[in-house]
Amino acid sequence: MVWSGSLADPTPRRRRTDAATEAAVLALRDQHPTWGGRKLRARLRALGTVATVPSARTITAILDRHGRLDPVESAKHTAWRCFVHPAPNDLWQLDFTGHVALGAGRCHPLTGLDDHARFLLGLVACADEQEPTVRLALTAIFQRYGLPWAILSDNGPPWGTPHPTQPLTVRSIWLIRLGIVVPHGRPHPPQTHGNVERLHRTLKADVLRGTPYRDLATCQAAFDAWRMTYNVERPHHALDLTPPVRHYQPSPRPFPAPLPEIAYGPDDVVCTVRRGGQIAYQGRDVFLSQALRGQPIALRPTLTDGVLDVYYCQHRMGHLDLRGAAPTLQPGTPRTAEPV
Repeated sequence: MVWSGSLADPTPRRRRTDAATEAAVLALRDQHPTWGGRKLRARLRALGTVATVPSARTITAILDRHGRLDPVESAKHTAWRCFVHPAPNDLWQLDFTGHVALGAGRCHPLTGLDDHARFLLGLVACADEQEPTVRLALTAIFQRYGLPWAILSDNGPPWGTPHPTQPLTVRSIWLIRLGIVVPHGRPHPPQTHGNVERLHRTLKADVLRGTPYRDLATCQAAFDAWRMTYNVERPHHALDLTPPVRHYQPSPRPFPAPLPEIAYGPDDVVCTVRRGGQIAYQGRDVFLSQALRGQPIALRPTLTDGVLDVYYCQHRMGHLDLRGAAPTLQPGTPRTAEPV
């Protein structure tokens, strides 16, 4: 063994990384200021521009030695622990990051993320969070990647409503018509939407922090460039430090145009929701949802006499208990007597 120290200090000293490798590490870090040692190492290995790629720990030491680490920011980088669906397009997560100022107006960034592959399906610079804007953005994503089996969003506007007696919005009704399941997360814990929340944190650090963009067009150009990097280049910790593009494939379910017809079973009682959000059944008015006005819903018997399940397309809204004086829509059990 060859010692680099003196006989009085026989501890071997690690050989310092050569200048060319350090330069490559620092150049890549300057391109991606939020990437840590593991991501930088994985990307350097993928690029093949360095003969011997240092360990993640060595890369972190290089960054620290050259003043590239912020202790406050480093402390924020704790991993989310989330359930991950087993296949692409089993579940997408949708959300707005919160609006940001532009040179002229404001931008409402809309993100769509595949839960399995962490593939960023869409990053859209929206002028607002209104229904026409969101539907146009989602339609473009559906046309490019097909339809998922389910979409997860939070409970509040614009995705849903926190009121259990009026659980649907015009947007969720449109998704249901497309054959997409629309569960909603619990109101408070961000871990329910951990993957998209973690994405938003990275997006804010990489793109939205600093000088505001001039307008929506320049903001969208920055989003498009960053989305390409995120999907194709950036190593992801949850994917064994491989980029999301290696794990995603488009859905085999195409976006339909026009929307499919609504069809119910022969034993269903079909009622049309009136303008105020009510249906008339057995001489009584029952409020369901104003978002459903003009739409047909189905009532199906359950194992409990006088209790009916309420369906819109394939989506079970809840049940009606007709045994009381004023029946209202209730979430949860009971279930239908026969499988649907």
